[in-house]
Amino acid sequence: MARTRHMHQRMGQRGVTSRLADLTSQYGIDNGDRTVLDRKNVEELVAGMDALRKDLLAIHQKGGLVVIESGEAQITVYRHDSYNQKKKATYVQH
Repeated sequence: MARTRHMHQRMGQRGVTSRLADLTSQYGIDNGDRTVLDRKNVEELVAGMDALRKDLLAIHQKGGLVVIESGEAQITVYRHDSYNQKKKATYVQH
């Protein structure tokens, strides 16, 4: 969204970066013609980010995960490094 000269002036005066204004627009709560991101909302977002980070680190520790889906159903899940086509045993007929 385009920013007016007034917006740029106020951002400079108030120490608000473009990134902070964008985050407020993206995660704030719409209230008529304004979008509000207050301390309570920020605390909730940070708690959610902390939980997300914890879960992502758990997936990282497992070496990544793969979820197999078909249509709307999730069929199975396994570690990303648990299946290697090259290690697959081949059937040898005697």
